[in-house]
Amino acid sequence: MKHVIVGTAGHIDHGKTALVKALTGIDADRLEEEKRRGITIDLGFAHLQLTPSLRLGFVDVPGHERFVKNMLAGVGGIDLVLFVIAADESVKPQTREHFDICRLLGIPRGVVALTKSDLVEADLLGLVRLEVEELVAGSFLESAPVVPVSSVTGAGLEELRKELARVAAAAPERNASGHFRLPMDRAFTVKGFGAVATGTLISGSVAKEQEVELYPAGRRVRVRGVEVHGSQTGRAVAGQRTAVNLAGVDAAELARGDVLSEPGRFRAVKAIDCRLDLLPSAKPLKHRAPVHFHSGTAEIEAEVRLAGQSSVAPGSAAFVRILLRDPALLLPGDRFIIRMFSPVVTIGGGVVVDLGNAGKLSPPRLETLASADAAARLALLVRESRFGMGTADLVARTGMLESEIAAAAARASFVVLGSHFVDRSWFQSARDRLVRTVREFHRANPLLPGIAREDLRARELPDAPLFLLDALLAEARELVAEGDVVRARTHKVALKEDEEQARASIERAFEQTGLATPALSEVLAQSGVEPARARSLLAILLRERRLVRVGDDLVFHQSAIGKLRALLAARRPARFNVSEFKEWTGISRKYAIPLLEFLDRERVTRREGDQRLIL
Repeated sequence: MKHVIVGTAGHIDHGKTALVKALTGIDADRLEEEKRRGITIDLGFAHLQLTPSLRLGFVDVPGHERFVKNMLAGVGGIDLVLFVIAADESVKPQTREHFDICRLLGIPRGVVALTKSDLVEADLLGLVRLEVEELVAGSFLESAPVVPVSSVTGAGLEELRKELARVAAAAPERNASGHFRLPMDRAFTVKGFGAVATGTLISGSVAKEQEVELYPAGRRVRVRGVEVHGSQTGRAVAGQRTAVNLAGVDAAELARGDVLSEPGRFRAVKAIDCRLDLLPSAKPLKHRAPVHFHSGTAEIEAEVRLAGQSSVAPGSAAFVRILLRDPALLLPGDRFIIRMFSPVVTIGGGVVVDLGNAGKLSPPRLETLASADAAARLALLVRESRFGMGTADLVARTGMLESEIAAAAARASFVVLGSHFVDRSWFQSARDRLVRTVREFHRANPLLPGIAREDLRARELPDAPLFLLDALLAEARELVAEGDVVRARTHKVALKEDEEQARASIERAFEQTGLATPALSEVLAQSGVEPARARSLLAILLRERRLVRVGDDLVFHQSAIGKLRALLAARRPARFNVSEFKEWTGISRKYAIPLLEFLDRERVTRREGDQRLIL
């Protein structure tokens, strides 16, 4: 079954609620004050099974100028507008403001109902038609059907139902496969059930027992039950008026403007970059102007930031940054309205292009992000990110599905590393930098086999994910990664004559002394080369396992360690203490303790209290 949301719009007392009741049999005025005063103050809801395969959900909004903010909370999720104009009053101030709001929100289609048509003569009805045509000329309602009706006599209602069915049939179905988002327009407590939140499901679906997240609070709650148009169901899909019974939260903790969505998927933001259209009737909009920001069901105080201009002229469009006083869940493509602080009137609206303060507020950049070219949008975001972006980050930033991102990425110039995307030109540049850094290291340290992997990462890719360095090294054919060291493929340690002599001198000094190893500093000082080269020669001997480092300043020749292993192996599986070890080896406690700790690490021995077991 197709579900289409219809929103009413029009001036106060032009018969919106009466018309909805005449069409559906449901009185959308639910508040006692509304019934007493005869006007709609807050949102009302009704539904109509128009055909076996088409159900309309009605959102009835207030027409009084004092309650336009309530009206805005209801029109954000509608598929078509039922634009109501009373035949006995024609176009009035809120008629024009509601019309401007519908245009700015990009509502694509609608039907015009001329209510109270039983109260006027045919010639006056003709004049009203002309005024309506003048109002909607050049807009989405220019070719919309105009139907005279009477909620009292029933005249025109059947024709209106037919026109609603025809226009609704042309409305595309909401994306049930998209990411779940339910902006709340009401929250209350039902005795025996707890907190209930209602709204128009604008994307995705929600099912009973599903875990969801409350934005912007970031709180995770469980969906205990789901209703669509007052009937319990296991699952609601995009385009349906939905109520969810929530476990783990009180109704007092919920508010109009909050959004239920997928847990951990998105991030609430306090800054958005937008394309703003300023109404011709508005005053010039200045830099840092305070405004009321409306999107979905939320109303937030905000400030408009301009770039390269002092103001936006009436009737013109500009890219702006809007700073929100409170965080909100917004995504690129979301529509919004801004209203002045004083007087509180609608002055413009537009569409979200990007989130946060991530990039410069420059028209060329935002033109790309506002374009329909998904590959170009992703390419820009990935290029701007220091180390590229993963699929999860791109979903949070754009609101696109993973499948949409994968399809767009295939058309972009990306290096794909699993679910991570890197700009190809940056990847090539980073690869070249790694090669240069390794070669420069070899020139400065010819006796070292290569640069430590972590040192290379710290120099060229600080804070980068580990897999990125691995991918770059795999791409750099000029380099070889050997364990924790990276070297140029052509690099070989070539010793000069004096270095060969010094290397032999260092090894001989340790080999001749056995376990009575000499002081490391003395051996290096007597090697015949300066300290820096002597330490490099020591590193070579350690790497070749000619020498074995037992402690920071304690080095033994490998032959001495080999004899010690053999000595212990002959006594396996004996237990011994430090004194016995000293007696067997003829060394002092200064050497005995570090050697025993080394043997423990090598699993030659195992400490058990004051003794050790030979393994």
